[in-house]
This record gives sequence, C-alpha cells and structure tokens, in this order.
Amino acid sequence: MNPLASITCYQRLLLLIVGAVFIWSAISPRDYFTWLLEVFPVLLVLPILCFSYSKFPLTNLAYGLIAVHAVILIVGGHYTYAEMPIFNWLRDYYGWDRNYYDRLGHVAQGFVPAMVAREILLRNSVLPPGNWLFFIVVSISLAISAFYEFLEWWVALASGSDAVAFLATQGDIWDTQWDMFLAFCGAIVAQLLMAKWHDRQLSQI
Repeated sequence: MNPLASITCYQRLLLLIVGAVFIWSAISPRDYFTWLLEVFPVLLVLPILCFSYSKFPLTNLAYGLIAVHAVILIVGGHYTYAEMPIFNWLRDYYGWDRNYYDRLGHVAQGFVPAMVAREILLRNSVLPPGNWLFFIVVSISLAISAFYEFLEWWVALASGSDAVAFLATQGDIWDTQWDMFLAFCGAIVAQLLMAKWHDRQLSQI
C-alpha cells in the first residue's frame, strides 16, 4: 500500500515545494560535497515521515515547519551557508561582519525540532503540558543541536579542508557556541509563540 495515498492537498503542496527546491538545489551547486552534507538531513527525515504517515501523521503545523526547515537546508546546500546571495546583500548593505544565513539555519534547528518533539511527547502521553514539558523539549532540541556539531566535527576530521564550507565558521572562534545558543533560543521561542496553536491542532487529531 502506498504510504502517501491518503495525504491531504496541503501536504502534497508541501512535498511539491520541497521537491522543486531540492531539484533546483541539485543543479550546479557551488560544491557537491558540501551540498550532500547539507541536504543529508532532508534525505534522512523525508522517508521516515513518508513511511510513518499512516500510523503517526503529524499536525499540519509540524509538517509546515519541517518543510520550511528543509528548504533552509536545501538552499544552504546549493549556495553554502556562507555565500547565500540574499544574506550577502544584507551583510554588505548593513555592514555586518558575516553572512548570517547559517545563524538563521541554527535558529530553525532549535525551533522546528522543538515543535516536533513537543508533539511526540504529548501524543504519546509522556508528559502533560506544563513546565516539565517545556524544559524537556528545550533539552531535546539542544541535544540535537549539540549532536549536529559533533557531526560537523567528525566530518571535518575525516575530510580536512573539504569541510570548510560545511562548517561555515567564517572565522568566528565561537561559531559552535553561537550555533547551539541560537538553537536553544529557537526552541524556547517556538514554544512561547506556537504552543496554543499547536494544542488546537493536536485536539483535532
């Protein structure tokens, strides 16, 4: 049975958008090695979402956020995070010290997993809404961010200078700490802004 046979029009639209951006991204990226490293999370998560759909479909909010995060990763893979043109223009126009597209990516790395983790915990009755749920969701998001930094480290050790674009430190010795801090902030902001909206959608499942 096709696991996607019953998906909604909204979910088909999200798949279409992500698929179209993915195809565009794969055409002449700045560097194919960096591209593969950046889009790998999308290639890993998308099949999981497809095959789990029939048993554990997520809310439209969660799917929408995942799609946005996927697009951020895919666009970053095409240009590399340090050379995203719009953020290069913003850097030059405002006199910033770096291209901040990677910062946006790490905010999303906390924001989106936070809402997915919140959904899984609530729907499996692991924790009720409240302070403990908020804390555990932030902790999970921070753990995911830290593990991603481990992956960047391991790739850098294995591939040497080939991983420079993937690391996207842009000369900042505190880049790793900034990445995890922004994911931490993203997880907090996500719950503060979206918990009520998320709860309404959960009540309809």
